[in-house]
Amino acid sequence: MSKGSDVSSKAALLQAIRDQLEKDLPSLPLGNIGEPTVPGDGNPEAELVFIGEAPGYYESVQRKPFVGRSGQLFVNTLAEVGFPRPTVYITNIVKVRPPDNRDPLPQEIAAYRPYLDKEIEIIQPKMIVTLGRYSMAKFLPEVKISQVHGRLHRVKWKNHLLYILPMYHPAAALRGTQMKESFVKDFQKIPKILEWIKNRKDFDDLEQTVESALL
Repeated sequence: MSKGSDVSSKAALLQAIRDQLEKDLPSLPLGNIGEPTVPGDGNPEAELVFIGEAPGYYESVQRKPFVGRSGQLFVNTLAEVGFPRPTVYITNIVKVRPPDNRDPLPQEIAAYRPYLDKEIEIIQPKMIVTLGRYSMAKFLPEVKISQVHGRLHRVKWKNHLLYILPMYHPAAALRGTQMKESFVKDFQKIPKILEWIKNRKDFDDLEQTVESALL
């Protein structure tokens, strides 16, 4: 299969997920509050997948993740480190805006999990960057984001090995100068970490090797 047809196939599979989400919405949590679905958006062949928490007001209006104020910070910071929005794939763990932009509930996260899982399986990214503690908990449920943000993890997920890079949510970065500096500093690590992953030949001594690679 050529690269062009592979991209086309992945795009079609992702569209099928969006169509299924729309069809399933009436039976899903948050499906009866009058908010539209906000599916994932981006490059089907992305090496990087970013997972946020849930859509906000502007995301619900535009039906596209990370387009509000925090989304603008995220997209601008991403472009500054060499990854314009069209080169990556961006999605959320919950695909509908919760009332008053509240945090997603466990039952909502569970209900929308299959759609996110399929997105990951189709794209097969080199690395997943989680934005905020709720998306981080999908892969790293026993840790605190304040302790592990900006540090690469390798996890076993559905019999696959994934590289996970937890980061603060951009909304948190808007709350203060120190948090924003930490957010930007973590993003600046992405090109070097991704290059390290792409060149990696084996999986021994992961933490030590990553630390050495980032010095």
